[in-house]
Amino acid sequence: MPNTVAHKLDPHQLWASLEADPAWHDWQEGRMTPRQWHEHLTRRLGVAIDFAEFRGAWNGALDPVTILDDDLFAALGTRCRLALLSNTDPLHAEYLDRHFSFGRYFSARIYSCAVGLSKPSPAIYKAALDALGVAPADALYIDDIPEYAAAARELGIDAIRFEDSPQLIRELKARGLPTCRSPGSRLPGAS
Repeated sequence: MPNTVAHKLDPHQLWASLEADPAWHDWQEGRMTPRQWHEHLTRRLGVAIDFAEFRGAWNGALDPVTILDDDLFAALGTRCRLALLSNTDPLHAEYLDRHFSFGRYFSARIYSCAVGLSKPSPAIYKAALDALGVAPADALYIDDIPEYAAAARELGIDAIRFEDSPQLIRELKARGLPTCRSPGSRLPGAS
């Protein structure tokens, strides 16, 4: 195995290193092309792989098993307009749209790389509200990162800090929102 920075770091260290990279926000906010990111990152990490290999490895970081079942999004979609608000890059955005079924429930997808903004900037939350045509008081935002949920609250948006499926189900039920499509179906954590 080559002796590179990438091979010396565990996955969590590698991800932290990427997020600390001076070009990270340019990549996440669409100011770098995928090929520019590939060149930058392979040079920085000391790895020699072509773009196709890099794309596969980069997208391989996305867990193919989703945390939440599509039934939850289907149920919520019966009563709510849904928007996906994500700090992500063009490669991951394209991969998410092609390979993950939950996206079909979201009438709006606001990707940081497409709008040139990232959470916790108030402007990206406003872009999601505008895309849905709703006021902050009529919206609910869910995120696993406390800072991002807090930023939504500062704008007057009700927010849930996601911890796990059972906790989210409880929080949604407390707000009177559906958590399954029909009375006979049940999500993990729903009781």
